[in-house]
Amino acid sequence: MIPMIFLALLPSAEPALPTYPDHANLMVYRDENGKEHPVKTPEDWQTRRNHILKHMQVVMGPMPGPENKVPLDPKVLDEVKTDQFIRRKVTIAVEKGGDRLPMYLFLPLKREKKTPAILCLHPTSQALGKGIPAGFGDKYDRHYAIHLAERGYITLAPDYVGMGEYHINVYDKGYQSATTKAIWNHMRAVDYLQSLPEVDGDKIGVIGHSLGGHNSIFLGVFDERVKAIVSSCGFCSFPTYMKGNLTGWSHNGYMPKIKSVYQVNPAKMPFDFPELIGALAPRPFLACAPQRDNNFDLQGVKDCIRAAEPVYELLGAKGKVNGTYPEGEHEFPEPARKLAYELFDRVLKR
Repeated sequence: MIPMIFLALLPSAEPALPTYPDHANLMVYRDENGKEHPVKTPEDWQTRRNHILKHMQVVMGPMPGPENKVPLDPKVLDEVKTDQFIRRKVTIAVEKGGDRLPMYLFLPLKREKKTPAILCLHPTSQALGKGIPAGFGDKYDRHYAIHLAERGYITLAPDYVGMGEYHINVYDKGYQSATTKAIWNHMRAVDYLQSLPEVDGDKIGVIGHSLGGHNSIFLGVFDERVKAIVSSCGFCSFPTYMKGNLTGWSHNGYMPKIKSVYQVNPAKMPFDFPELIGALAPRPFLACAPQRDNNFDLQGVKDCIRAAEPVYELLGAKGKVNGTYPEGEHEFPEPARKLAYELFDRVLKR
């Protein structure tokens, strides 16, 4: 099955993309002449959504096409059995040239014949990477691959580019950002989940904290096989991020063009997070945004969710885009985790 992203690449002969000065106004689209029209139908929204995906690729570089796929060739490196699950350390081939992605796979001992699965994306950690959601760090709130496996889900935790055991130079491979490479790897991780006989391939979710929080959104935007998305401490609108200074998004671990082309200036960016949250519709989305998170502005999170609500309503999914705003700092507290796990239960265990 080829993900929807391949319909949204940037062919060389395509006319110039229309610009959107207000990234929070999702209920308009512009034609090839730049004339603005109201979004009144799902077809109108699809036009705007296609523009969002293309604008993302202007910044992060084009997504690879299906010709970049190679056989997954999974290899099991290690296996540990507990009283609740089997944990396997595995690698899969994600591209040519010996490019293999390390991951932890959790298989609950008590599960349905075909079990829902959740991709668990880790926060920033050069040393541990995928090990954090797999339970190797000292912060229990980040151990969601274990929590969800104990809840009966098959879970999969891959490494991000340059972290854990996955060290490659994505720019030598022709990528324009680590973000694009991560999205591709995570899509290949979904391919792997769908290849497992134990997994119900139509019931796959994604969750992540911090770095994993925005990568959950990026994956959800580009891969519609993901049916529910949870982002903890993962985003806010660009103008509210660090008082409008996007330097943190512009290093080689993310999208260098944000600095080299757009001068870390939100006003110059072709896309913003309100559009990305809207692009997840109609699939359920939950943001955890603690009130004292120093990385992502609380009001900037609320602004994104509010901007996306009309899109969800248009697509018949009113009430499926939500935020929870617990007391705390840059963390994933228990009340928010409870809401997240219950969301997966409602969507994936039906």
